Amino acid sequence: MDCQTAFSPDDDLEVALGGAAYANRTLILTVLNEAYAEEDGLLDLFLRSMREGDGTAQLIDHVLFVAMDRQAFRRCRSLAGLRCYLLRQRDGDDLSSEQLYMSDGFIRIMWRRIRFLGDVLKHGYSFILTDMDVMWLRNPFPKLDVGDGEDLLISSDKFNGEARDYVGNELNTGFFFVASNARTAALFDEWHAARRASPGMKEQDVLNRMKRRGAFRRLGVRARVLETARFSGFCQDSRDAAQVATVHANCCRTKRAKVADLRAVLRAAGRLNRTAAGLMRWPAHSECVRSWT
Repeated sequence: MDCQTAFSPDDDLEVALGGAAYANRTLILTVLNEAYAEEDGLLDLFLRSMREGDGTAQLIDHVLFVAMDRQAFRRCRSLAGLRCYLLRQRDGDDLSSEQLYMSDGFIRIMWRRIRFLGDVLKHGYSFILTDMDVMWLRNPFPKLDVGDGEDLLISSDKFNGEARDYVGNELNTGFFFVASNARTAALFDEWHAARRASPGMKEQDVLNRMKRRGAFRRLGVRARVLETARFSGFCQDSRDAAQVATVHANCCRTKRAKVADLRAVLRAAGRLNRTAAGLMRWPAHSECVRSWT
């Protein structure tokens, strides 16, 4: 059962979503602000990963870049071939600068994103949500199998080996796939509403609390955790780089550190693609380690 409702033909979000989506109403979403959109920063690295990755270049036309401010929107529009959407903010709510991890601005961005994603589900679109500090080395769609009818496929910081154990695995909201239906729309509504009772908490921590309290089971949401062997991150590197679809600069505090260490990841991935080698060690994420000191 989907949750699509009727929207006006001049609904600008519907136009943007429809333009980016595949025929099955699935698309890729990523959110950026001015700090992420600056030249030689995370936006450029994200695009480089998709242009250089295995089977990823053709996916760019199905990415909707959601700008949190006009500066990010202008930068997005200046780059050829990108689909850009300006998410309108409340007056005076300036989130354009770098928002350090767990700062008030960071938390506001994360919650604003959840409200927007709930709107996307209600428009009847399924999507992959990817943080901009996730490098796409291979097309992840073949690895996102929903043959068992899952509503939510979501990454984790450290995978415990059990994909069905969404309670035991600590979920990471930097990369996930969600199917549009009544169950997921209800989940996102409840998730965003929980903000009022969760001062100072980011949306990821609230979702992990909700799952422990049985929200997924109560709402009938079928979830599976993505293994870090294929959906890797700085918290837990994959041992076999040849199997990795995405690499997330999680466990990292600053934009500068993310950019430095992700550049090293892309250099290493390029060497792997050229040599067709087997096992390869990822470079040390030294700048991200130092970002916490």
